[in-house]
Amino acid sequence: MVRATNAPHRRRRRKKVLQRAKGFRGARKNLYRVARNAAFKARQHAYADRRRRRRILRRLWITRINAAVRPFDLPYNRFMCGLKKAGVNLNRKMLAETAARSPGAFRSLVEVARSTLNES
Repeated sequence: MVRATNAPHRRRRRKKVLQRAKGFRGARKNLYRVARNAAFKARQHAYADRRRRRRILRRLWITRINAAVRPFDLPYNRFMCGLKKAGVNLNRKMLAETAARSPGAFRSLVEVARSTLNES
């Protein structure tokens, strides 16, 4: 009886890992044992960084909105409070885009927020 080996599957498994590690530096791209760890870590970082990117973008939007409302003598927190009280449901991404692309529309949002703050 012929001795069965795991060679085909083993080769495919190693090729898959080395393919995933393509473009890495040094031994991480062509030595299986090192590449396996590097690819595993790379996937962990990719997963975590997809979540980190959302946090970074939110900070960027807040900074842009704050920079856009400061010329109107209004800080970011008072502006957002005024919009919330006025019932304007725009997320920070849309507010930042509006501030950058259409200053006239953003000015009207600032006026809405300011008038709502003055009423209460």
